[in-house]
Amino acid sequence: MSKPAWSWQFEHDKLKRMSALGLRGPITKEWAWGASTGAGVKVAVVDSGIDAGHPAVGKVAGGVALAYDPDAEGEVTMTDGPHEDLFGHGTACAGIIRKAAPDVRLYSVRVLGSKLSGKGMVFAAGLRWAVDNGMQVVNLSLSTGKSEYFGTFHEIADEAYFRNVMLVSAVNNVPKPSFPSLYSSVFSVAAHDGTDPFGFEYNPSPPVEFGAPGIDLEVPWLDGSSIVATGNSFAAPHIAGLIARILGKHPSLTPFQVKTILCAVADNVTT
Repeated sequence: MSKPAWSWQFEHDKLKRMSALGLRGPITKEWAWGASTGAGVKVAVVDSGIDAGHPAVGKVAGGVALAYDPDAEGEVTMTDGPHEDLFGHGTACAGIIRKAAPDVRLYSVRVLGSKLSGKGMVFAAGLRWAVDNGMQVVNLSLSTGKSEYFGTFHEIADEAYFRNVMLVSAVNNVPKPSFPSLYSSVFSVAAHDGTDPFGFEYNPSPPVEFGAPGIDLEVPWLDGSSIVATGNSFAAPHIAGLIARILGKHPSLTPFQVKTILCAVADNVTT
């Protein structure tokens, strides 16, 4: 008998076995991450670079710098290895992640320049690099509003989802569409005015799902300095850091399982 496409995956001898979550009670923050430090979890910061010498950041495990080359028919160039932060924004995000999950393995994927701007094709190539190179969490405190990139980023986001790569994306600071933050496959984040680095809320009326600290925050910046800044950019790495802590304790979780856990322990969820 001819079976419908994809049904073979659910045949008894082919279906993969899954481990139970091992719950003995309600999902709590203690169960979700407890004493986890995110040890060994690979987290990419797709941004302006990371200042590895900043005391709030520490060691950077690796990464790649990407750029648009107008002399090579508009191709995207990639340079592996250490590179500087051209603006400070990536260092801020990396420091927030490191504070939440001090033992993660940070990777810098530089796609933005000295004016904190860049080409959509460079952003897409950097995100694809993160997905293809084994990152488990990817912080995206940037976005594009150009509709011609909707399909490109949707394809990469779906691929990440099916490969259990957690994409954490800040939504635009102004009320207009931005990608990939509005895709259901990503963890979309906006800022709230709280200060607890482990405090966050879940929004039951997406597209923006999570709220985390991002208003008048002191964040690391260039040359070992710090500044006070506001933006959804700084809320996203809070969630990225918490996801890394969760994966440090429960490494086999899928994106929808992690979203379920975050929803269960959000500050605005009543029992």
